Amino acid sequence: MEDTVSTATERTTGKNGGEGADQRVLMSSKPLHRFIQQEPKSLGIVIVIFGCAELLMGFNLATESTVTSYNIYIPFWQGLLFLVCGNLSIYTEAHPSKRMVTVCLAMYLISLFGIIVSAGYRIHCFLHYSWLRHRMYWAHEWMTDDWSLRRGDQLTGVEGLLFTSSLCVFVLLIFLCVIARLALKSTRTQVIVQFVPPPLSDTPSN
Repeated sequence: MEDTVSTATERTTGKNGGEGADQRVLMSSKPLHRFIQQEPKSLGIVIVIFGCAELLMGFNLATESTVTSYNIYIPFWQGLLFLVCGNLSIYTEAHPSKRMVTVCLAMYLISLFGIIVSAGYRIHCFLHYSWLRHRMYWAHEWMTDDWSLRRGDQLTGVEGLLFTSSLCVFVLLIFLCVIARLALKSTRTQVIVQFVPPPLSDTPSN
């Protein structure tokens, strides 16, 4: 049987002394309350920061002529996914409901799939950069084209930074998916109706 969330004060007065968001959480089921306790707002802010970094780096990669993650617009659509997931997490903590948690879970799963795609393509970019470096060393082009070598190192650093940040977001999204799934596992509110008999009168009946 699910745990009862309503307190004795709520049963007698029907009021809650907390804020509006806390009242909605207390009136919901306990698993949904656990989702809010994990502070998805804080994790959402972190995901938003990573999303902004993806977008900003995307404008820099757009000017490159060699193979980068911009070729399939990864920084833009992945950055947008991160922003949506982060803002949904922030909004859900302020306005918790089963519907919002469901939307969050769907966006988390879509973003996880997007990270897998972007990680695979960025690994392809790393292999391409390694091949270019290897070819330059064998042809001794690095002696006359030092700028291209340095530019390749910069691209490797940028792609590596975005790849690492994507893995960090991947871990955060897995954690959010787990707690969101647990919140949706059982979200029915149990209502208890109590009957309080009137006090007996001290006057003896005739």
